[in-house]
Amino acid sequence: MPPKWFIKNYPPFAIDGELWTKRNDFDNISSIVRSKNADDRWKFITHNIFKVPNQQGELLERLSFLKSHLFSHSVSHIKILSQTVINAKGQLADFLKEVTADKGEGIVVRNPNTLYQTGRLSSALKVIQYLDTECIVLEILPGKDKYQNIMGSVLCQTDSGKKLKIGSGFKDKDRANPPAIGSKITFKYYSFTKKGSFKYPVYLRVRQE
Repeated sequence: MPPKWFIKNYPPFAIDGELWTKRNDFDNISSIVRSKNADDRWKFITHNIFKVPNQQGELLERLSFLKSHLFSHSVSHIKILSQTVINAKGQLADFLKEVTADKGEGIVVRNPNTLYQTGRLSSALKVIQYLDTECIVLEILPGKDKYQNIMGSVLCQTDSGKKLKIGSGFKDKDRANPPAIGSKITFKYYSFTKKGSFKYPVYLRVRQE
């Protein structure tokens, strides 16, 4: 829980964002938040805001509402994330490269003219740069619930010896007729975890010899 001083002068309306210290510091922030006794580490955290849900208008108008409030009710650790206007696919690709080069995971692209909505939206898309590699299928693992009696995931091994389970990316026809044991499949992933595991592996295709 945050210390009382952290939320003392917070706005009397909803704001949506993420706690932040620096890139790749999730475990540290999680430790700070989960600690029963809030300590001085909270002084290094900022609350980076990207949405103001319950105000009128489109994205930038809602953020402007928060900016006006903070002008007269300053809270030093509340930061409004700057928004970059993207006008072309090439500009989007360049910006994504810039973010990932700085060890960012990806970017969220929003339609600035859309009123606030909840749930999965076509007006708000997360764009992440992924890598891909191959592995050999070692075992077909059974599914559960709606995938009962068909394949749930595969256990496979890369050329470097890393073993992993892949359960995402398969279509129903793939689960009914899974890749053969011993075949080589291609999967995508989004960097590595701190323990060196593939992050969010997703099946792409069977490699054609």
